[in-house]
Amino acid sequence: MSENTLRPPAVVLSNRLRMLSFNIQVGINTQHYRHYVTRSWQHVLPSQRRNENLDQIAYLLREFDLVALQEVDGGSIRSGYINQTEYLARKGHFPYWYHQLNRDLGRFAQHSNGFLCRANPQQVEDHKLPGRLPGRGAIVVRLGNEEEHIIIVMMHLSLSQRSRNRQLSYICDLIAEHKHIVLMGDMNTHAEQLLEKTPLRYGHLRPVHNGEFTFPSWRPSRSIDHILVSDKIKINEVSVLNKRLSDHLPVAVEIELPFELTFPQK
Repeated sequence: MSENTLRPPAVVLSNRLRMLSFNIQVGINTQHYRHYVTRSWQHVLPSQRRNENLDQIAYLLREFDLVALQEVDGGSIRSGYINQTEYLARKGHFPYWYHQLNRDLGRFAQHSNGFLCRANPQQVEDHKLPGRLPGRGAIVVRLGNEEEHIIIVMMHLSLSQRSRNRQLSYICDLIAEHKHIVLMGDMNTHAEQLLEKTPLRYGHLRPVHNGEFTFPSWRPSRSIDHILVSDKIKINEVSVLNKRLSDHLPVAVEIELPFELTFPQK
């Protein structure tokens, strides 16, 4: 777990948590199917346009308390050797962040997930998820104390149903003993499939949004990015944000907990 060196001295208590899940496609601003071809070089080489897009993403993230990032680069040629999780944490003024490297291609690519937070996590765990191919992971975060806490699992699941089911079975084991749970990330399938035909069907979870499409961002036709919460968590506000900064749209929610968390004062 890393934290920025400059932290505000004052703190506030709140039982509300504003959360965002966003697949940022390593900062590439894909706006059309043809861009998968014409901008494909940005998956290999650095780009000033990517850096400008990252700044726009950082500005968006400032409105939230906790952010789950997928398809982040950990510092390779294509990102100009910038750890994008750390970059967004500093630009977005998040005191706490964690970077999970899932597929290490050396200086050519560092495929990763990221976690940003304003509250100091009690615990952060790094889990490699099972699957036919390596390279998928989950970050498990505990906020609160031993008596009252919330478990948040951030993930990027596989494309194949068989691998997803294995990964979700693993995640179900992680969350089985906890009362307040949030799962968030790019899950590569619709919520109905997740909650009816995978191991999650026994988890007493519900989606925060009603199937609004998140992919592709310029003409959404699939709902594959999700935030799922347990029954005892109250949902105050939810939105799929029309922010075309990636090939995915971000999913945002404000939840209300039956206990308070400590946040640095802005």
